[in-house]
Amino acid sequence: MTGSGARGDWEARIGRRSAVSETARRRLPPPSGLTAQPGAGQVTLRWEPVEGAIGYLLHRGPSPDGPWEPVDHGGKDVLSHPGPAYADTTGRPGLEAFYAIAAVAAEEDGPGALSEPVAATPQAELAVPLQARIDAAGSGGRLDRVWRMIGSERLSQLFEPEGVGEEFAEALRLARDELGAERVRAHAIFHDDLGVFQPDGAHDFSAIDRGYDRVLELGLRPVVELSFMPRELAADPSATVFEYGAGISLPADWDAWGGLVGALAEHLVQRYRIEEVARWGFEVWNEANLEVFWTGSRDDYFRLYDVAVAAVKAVDERLPVGGPATAAAGWIPAFLDFVIESGSPLDFLSTHTYGNLPLDVGEALRVRGLTGVEVWWTEWGVIPTHFAPVNDSVLSATFLLHGMKSVQGRADALAYWVVSDHFEELGRPPALLHGGFGLMTVGNLRKPRWWALALAQQLGDDLLPLALEGDGAGTLVDAWSARREDGTIDVLLWNGTLDQSKERGDSMLDREIHVELEGLTARGYRASLARVDATHSNVAARWAGDEPWPDAQQLAGLRAADVLHEESLGKVAGHGASVELHLPMPGIARLRLRPA
Repeated sequence: MTGSGARGDWEARIGRRSAVSETARRRLPPPSGLTAQPGAGQVTLRWEPVEGAIGYLLHRGPSPDGPWEPVDHGGKDVLSHPGPAYADTTGRPGLEAFYAIAAVAAEEDGPGALSEPVAATPQAELAVPLQARIDAAGSGGRLDRVWRMIGSERLSQLFEPEGVGEEFAEALRLARDELGAERVRAHAIFHDDLGVFQPDGAHDFSAIDRGYDRVLELGLRPVVELSFMPRELAADPSATVFEYGAGISLPADWDAWGGLVGALAEHLVQRYRIEEVARWGFEVWNEANLEVFWTGSRDDYFRLYDVAVAAVKAVDERLPVGGPATAAAGWIPAFLDFVIESGSPLDFLSTHTYGNLPLDVGEALRVRGLTGVEVWWTEWGVIPTHFAPVNDSVLSATFLLHGMKSVQGRADALAYWVVSDHFEELGRPPALLHGGFGLMTVGNLRKPRWWALALAQQLGDDLLPLALEGDGAGTLVDAWSARREDGTIDVLLWNGTLDQSKERGDSMLDREIHVELEGLTARGYRASLARVDATHSNVAARWAGDEPWPDAQQLAGLRAADVLHEESLGKVAGHGASVELHLPMPGIARLRLRPA
């Protein structure tokens, strides 16, 4: 399929859902305690959680009687928000609006009844400065580095010619070194270009070995996504997706599907030892709730899962298995009900979403009494759309930090999709900055969201108590503070809306922040300030060439400038310190105090 053909096919089919059998819709009661606090250019909504809710759908209307419309911040995927707080920046300053929210048990079920409405008017005046107070001698718990898993293109790309494979491998190595990545999840391990499936059962895993050997050499571990369907095993060999023709058909022979999966698991254990492979994870398929990825129904996927995990567990019970790897957090309650009723093993619950913070799918586990099951978001990103400018923006960097903080304590992995713009689902990248999904460009230049993750990774493990107060605190503006083993104190602050119409910024949402640190134990510190915003640590600010690609000299200049912008603030006395910061929207600032 040609590049333009693959893109047209994708865009035509991406919104269509796979068939499901009729089930009773779950309707939850409305949340209580809804409040609306107006601020400069925004309204902060807060509410009480509802048992069994994985998210909440926010509505806005012109009167307490509506008409109500869901608040759409332009993420093009899931509108439901995990809560229990949200900053709405889609309203017009000075215009009163009414809000009501509904709880959601499952994305496919839709929302329940609306809460009692509340009114608020976003202000047209600039915000009063926020206050951030940090107790440098206190304890605020431990930072959970949920970004340890990363998404990537097919591993066969590691061996592409013309320097692509080497550059892709370098991106993975840098993700390990600078972002703390430990696992990589990629598509299409059964794709025909690897030559794995043999009808007689004498499968050839040599190409898989080559890819996994390279991943392990790079200091990472694979998540084995069991996809896509080999042509000779497919019930419909013509059913494919992407430029590289990934098979999306049901198997023609279910026993052969189980045999292929079991043979792979057995081979991997023999080659890499059970102690190693037990730290990987076997995920069944990719986004089977979309027609573009699966020709069967939901029940057909449940059968695919059941056959696959039985084959894996037959090799060794210690091998972790999971699914349903659905788009838009779909099928979660139905899938969990299936594994309970069938007794099919489940070690990790995996799903995907874009354009919003990850939903609280762990609540669906909790209300069913499913303990010991991890939550893996094996894909997550700012937008599900290829070639979207927001992918290269600073707004995507603040989005990333909002998401990583939101899942602390309720997810075990949140894998940003993907590590590199060497990504060929709909054809090769057409330009240096083309709205690619990667954290890095082709040429391995770091985008703003790479720096966002790098700054999070540089935090110490020991979080410090941090009180953030003021206009948009905890929703529009958020923060972490942490202490490193050498006594270095970091305060990481970010200002970002989910509203993608504000991708290029909005002065009404800029904030001044007064940062005050107490309990400093060293006699003195050296202070520095790192920034990621429109003019700092932003490759887009350095590349505005008329041509799609830089020439060799221009690329050398971009690489020389590919560093985190950080400036010295001089010496700070011990015991206590205060700093005034301007934080644009979107923008990130990291205040660092090193013991002198």
